[in-house]
Amino acid sequence: MCGIIGVFNHPEASNISYLGLYALQHRGQESGGIISTDGNEFYSHKAMGLVSDIFPKETIDRLKGNLAIGHVRYSTTGASLLNNSQPFLINYAHGTLVVAHNGNLVNAEEIKHDLVSKGAIFQSSMDTEVIMHLIAQYPEESLIERIAYALKRVSGAYSLLFMTHDRLITARDPHGIRPLVLGRLGDSWVVASETCVFDLIEAEFVREVEPGEILVISKKGLKSYHPFPPRKPANCIFEHIYFARPDSVLFGDTVYEIRKELGRVLAREHPVEADIVIPVPDSGIPAAIGYAQELNLPWEMGLIRNHYVGRTFIEPSQSIRHFGVKIKLNAVRSVLEGKRVVVIDDSIVRGTTSRKIIKMIRAAGAREIHVRISSPPTDFPCYYGIDTPTRMELIASSHSVEDIRRYITADSLGYVTARALNDAVDANHSFCDACFTGKYPIRFPGIESGQPRQPTLF
Repeated sequence: MCGIIGVFNHPEASNISYLGLYALQHRGQESGGIISTDGNEFYSHKAMGLVSDIFPKETIDRLKGNLAIGHVRYSTTGASLLNNSQPFLINYAHGTLVVAHNGNLVNAEEIKHDLVSKGAIFQSSMDTEVIMHLIAQYPEESLIERIAYALKRVSGAYSLLFMTHDRLITARDPHGIRPLVLGRLGDSWVVASETCVFDLIEAEFVREVEPGEILVISKKGLKSYHPFPPRKPANCIFEHIYFARPDSVLFGDTVYEIRKELGRVLAREHPVEADIVIPVPDSGIPAAIGYAQELNLPWEMGLIRNHYVGRTFIEPSQSIRHFGVKIKLNAVRSVLEGKRVVVIDDSIVRGTTSRKIIKMIRAAGAREIHVRISSPPTDFPCYYGIDTPTRMELIASSHSVEDIRRYITADSLGYVTARALNDAVDANHSFCDACFTGKYPIRFPGIESGQPRQPTLF
């Protein structure tokens, strides 16, 4: 679930890319990178950490040129190391090529094994490097043909940005699993993972990059190619549930409104007599508003999130109960004490965090705790770019709703049904919901060991 941005024909391309990565920080906090070009030289900076820390002004000033692409990383394939940070730059027989990737390839290891057996050398453990090797080995002169050849060989989810000394090229997988949008900023073009980037830099949203489209942006304008056979759309439904920023427009809908509607659906499917509704911040907030409005219940912030917590922290040697949760969330006793509370969250994965949150709310004096989840039970892992655990670690794969309720110590538990979720986000059911249903849109070579049943493919 990385974030990518590309800027074409702007005198401050690197600065615009930096601001775009700032807006996309929620999509990845492990590392960031920007590579720019002035048409002759390429300038690069990549580092581990957050965008605000790794791009001081003097660094941005060194990234010259009117063409740049940037990337923030959340690792699903490859370790959290600097040499796995993107964008990648290669020098090969046809010149210099830069690439940034959001998504996950399901046959990368298979292709990589074949390439290595033929003498290929890999500098990282990223599946993105497989695409670059395939591009480099194809004999055709046309870069578009080389990209199309490489993408026909790989399988999985990808939203890609390529950059040469004078062109920005975008590509999206035929199912359109990961988002990618096109915007205009005066005479400049911007491509990004989400529309929240355009709001920050005051660019005009033009359209989505279409599933299966290769779009070339040059001084001649835009040129679109569709080298792949049409596929059934399979936009990632979890973008609407959790990953995307609420203020983004995604797959034709405002994320905030979708999440709010899921809260209303949840209230209709699982109403309960209660005194207040509270969200697990931040992703549970819109659904909690919708739930409260539908049942005419007060909406309160019973949990306060610390927004300054990084991905790692040092736990004190003397154990504090539920330390990992308590450093990120704190219960407000004056809101919760003596109340019948509905807690709204977007999902339950392993159940351990939910259990700790509920114990924290109960310790703050809540009389009853009713948990409502604005998605169906997460029963299957994602192979397309979300770092979900193995199926054996997903609590819903081996436990009933009642089992989960008892484990997390809630007084009641209710999930949105899969049918209601699909109806809320799209009447044509064009989303990938494999994490809930096991219906995977893309065939993959192997399935993790220990998975109780084979996934359905369509």
